Amino acid sequence: MKKIFAFLVALCCTAAPHAETLKMKNGDLITGSILSQTEYTLNLATSYGNITLNQREIEEILPDKHRLILKGGTQLVGVILDMDEFNLKLQTDDGSTVNVDMPQIVTIEMYDYDRGEKAQQQIVEQQIERQQQEATQQAQAAVRTETKQVEAAGGLSFDSDIDQVFDAKKATVVNGAVVTPSAAVQQAAPRPLTDEEAFLRNVKSGQVTQQEYASSDKEELAAKKTAKQETKPAVKQKEKNFSKYFSVQAGAMPLDLKLSNGARPGFETEEGSADVGGTSVAVSSKFLWRVKESNLWLGPVLGVGNVPNNSFEDRDQAVLKANNDALNPPGGGPPEEEPYPDPKVKTNGQILMFGAAAHYYVNPESRFAFYLTASAAYEMLKLNYRGEMNSKEINSNGFAGSAGLGVETWVDDVMVGLEVRQVFAKRSDELKDSAASNTVIQAQLSWKF
Repeated sequence: MKKIFAFLVALCCTAAPHAETLKMKNGDLITGSILSQTEYTLNLATSYGNITLNQREIEEILPDKHRLILKGGTQLVGVILDMDEFNLKLQTDDGSTVNVDMPQIVTIEMYDYDRGEKAQQQIVEQQIERQQQEATQQAQAAVRTETKQVEAAGGLSFDSDIDQVFDAKKATVVNGAVVTPSAAVQQAAPRPLTDEEAFLRNVKSGQVTQQEYASSDKEELAAKKTAKQETKPAVKQKEKNFSKYFSVQAGAMPLDLKLSNGARPGFETEEGSADVGGTSVAVSSKFLWRVKESNLWLGPVLGVGNVPNNSFEDRDQAVLKANNDALNPPGGGPPEEEPYPDPKVKTNGQILMFGAAAHYYVNPESRFAFYLTASAAYEMLKLNYRGEMNSKEINSNGFAGSAGLGVETWVDDVMVGLEVRQVFAKRSDELKDSAASNTVIQAQLSWKF
């Protein structure tokens, strides 16, 4: 048994010389001995010649595999995990582990990854030929750089003319930067990059004339400018791509509100009405849908506003009498302090509006899109009347309409704009003397999707 084991071990060592099988990213398999490797390249000695491979093109280095031929003709292929004189442990391609008795093994051979001898030879020869062509092209480019000149008038070359007039020197590009030797002091130039390092860093290498270097830079700048223009996203949005619209608006509305006090004690002889209006802060929101593929959009609208704080003289008879009694006590005693030294009526309130709105775009595809807007809504106005002794809530509810003009423009993925509307609302009860229309000016932020 020991003799058989020793024979098999010797057979394995003889049949399996130290070699690696490299799987390339394009699917090729190349077998050989690794001579040296760096971060970027790998030198491989194959049966058909030495080649240099790019590390980025190598997918993986495959492990050594063996083929076991058993008695009866059965074959097993896998990676040998362990082996002694009695047993051999083999891991197959599907990940399972197989234990094989040594007496059952006839031969052990190195498994050949490649697609046959001719395929292996063809891959290596193509690689060597490609590397020779690259070396030839680099040599020809170097020769053209040294000999290329443009003939000018007078028989002199263009480079020669420049050198004679300006005493110009050849410029050397080292590590992507131009190094021009001084006429007085020749400084030691740093080590130029190899062709491989220059390729990886995307810089120029070798010696070029000043004119060639300037021309090359000009071409690179033009190419970068063209690429930047091509990749710049279009700002213009297509109206046909959208079917929904949402906006948030905020602005001001000069509110003309008049409160009729003629029916209250103390105000019977008062002429006119008290001004309880002012500049109201108006906030609203719209959600519209596009009507088929037209320029018309319809949807609900909700708005809120405030009635600013106001005050006017309180002429409530009870308040006047209390102040008079304090100054002139009925028993003739000394005057007391007025309980209401500055009697005022204070007012403020809120406006709530909800209804339907419409937009009709005049030029939806333009940079600045103008639209006509209108709305019909139910408006609820509540005015808080706070006197020194008497308080109440005054309500004026009813339908309101508006019409106006707006403009919008795209800023990235949103739109900003301005809207001006005239709001028509008939007030009732004690606010019936108020103006029937007011102007609303609002800035807005909107989205179309």
